[in-house]
Amino acid sequence: MGVQCEIAAKAGMIIQRVVLNSRPGKNGVPVAENFRLEQSTMPDTVQEGQVRVRTLYLSVDPYMRCRMNEDTGSDYLLPWQLSEVADGGGIGVVEESKHNNFAKGDIVTSFNWPWQTVAILDGSLLQKVVPQLVNGRLSYFLGAAGLTGLTALLGIREKGHVTAGANQTMVVSGAAGACGSLAGQIGHLEGCSRVVGIAGTDEKCSILVSEMGFDAAINYKKGNVAQQLRELCPGGVDVYFDNVGGDISDTVISQMNQNSHIILCGQISQYNKDVPYPPPLPPDTEKIQKERNITRERFLVLNYMDKQEATVLQLCQWIQEGKLKVRETVVEGLANIGGKLLQHFLKTSSATIAEAICQFRFLFFIIRLKIMF
Repeated sequence: MGVQCEIAAKAGMIIQRVVLNSRPGKNGVPVAENFRLEQSTMPDTVQEGQVRVRTLYLSVDPYMRCRMNEDTGSDYLLPWQLSEVADGGGIGVVEESKHNNFAKGDIVTSFNWPWQTVAILDGSLLQKVVPQLVNGRLSYFLGAAGLTGLTALLGIREKGHVTAGANQTMVVSGAAGACGSLAGQIGHLEGCSRVVGIAGTDEKCSILVSEMGFDAAINYKKGNVAQQLRELCPGGVDVYFDNVGGDISDTVISQMNQNSHIILCGQISQYNKDVPYPPPLPPDTEKIQKERNITRERFLVLNYMDKQEATVLQLCQWIQEGKLKVRETVVEGLANIGGKLLQHFLKTSSATIAEAICQFRFLFFIIRLKIMF
C-alpha cells in the first residue's frame, strides 16, 4: 500500500504530515481516529550529509499494525510514537543535496521514510534507484521490485526448498495480497509444477488464474476449503507460502507432505491479537508438523540484505520480460494514508491495516499527493 505525495514546499517549509494520534491497543481494531493529518514546519537548511526530498510514494504494509502498539512484539520493529510522524517505505525525488552520493533530480528510496510531503533525511538512509529498471513505474520499487518482491522471492529461495523438475505443489494463502500475488508467480518461475492460491472473493480467484498464472484458486469464504485442497492438490502440498495463519493455515498444514516446507511470511489473521510471533500452532496441527517433519521457521527478509541487489535485479528483469504481473490500486492525497484509507478498509471488509492488502485489492496501495502550482 503506498502514497504518491506532491505538495511543493513554500517559503518557511510548511509541510503536511501524518502522525499517530492514538493507539488501538494490542487486541483492538484500528480506527480512523488513530491517525491525524496536520500542518507543520520544517527547517529550510540542509546540513552536510543530508538530502531534502519531495515525497512521491509511501508504502503502507501489514507489519505497521504492530508499530501502532507501544510494544511491537518484535525486537526489529520500533513503535510509532504518539503525536510523532509515522514512517515506512517511501520513494521520492531529491530537491537539494549535501551528500556526495546524491544530486538534485535523483530518485531515492528508504525503509524509514516519514509520512510527510517534504523531508530532510540523512543521506546514509537513502538508496538511489533507476526508473528504467521498472519501465518508469516508480511505485514498483516499494512493491514488486521492493521489500514486497524481496520477501516473496527470498522467502521462496531461502525457506521453500523449491527444486525445478521435482514436481512440487505450492499453496499460497492471502494469494491476492501484496506478497501472495507475487509469490505464486515466483513459485512457477522458480520451478514449482503447480501453484494454488487461497483468496476471499471469486473476482480475486479469477484474476489469480487468468492474469497471475496460478493453476487454481480457492475462495475460502465458499465451500469446504479442505475438500477443495484435496481436489486441487491430489499429491499433497510440498510448499506453503503462509501469509495469514489461523484456521486457513491449519487446514493447509493438515494436507502437507512428509519433509515439506512452510514459508512463514506473515500471520495477518493474528495481528490484532496479543499473541507471540509466530503464533503457536494448535496441538493437533503442531503434532502433524512434527510427525511429518514440516519446517516452519521464522523468515525475516532483513536478514538477507546482502542478497538485496541481485534479487531486485532479478525481479526487475522478470517485470521487464512480462513474467511478473503487477497490480496496483492508486489512492490520491496524503490525507488518505491514515484515517480515510483505513476507514475505507473497515467499511469495505471489516479489515484492519494488517489485513487490508488481502481483503481489498492486489499488491500495495498508492496514495498520490499532487503538487499544487
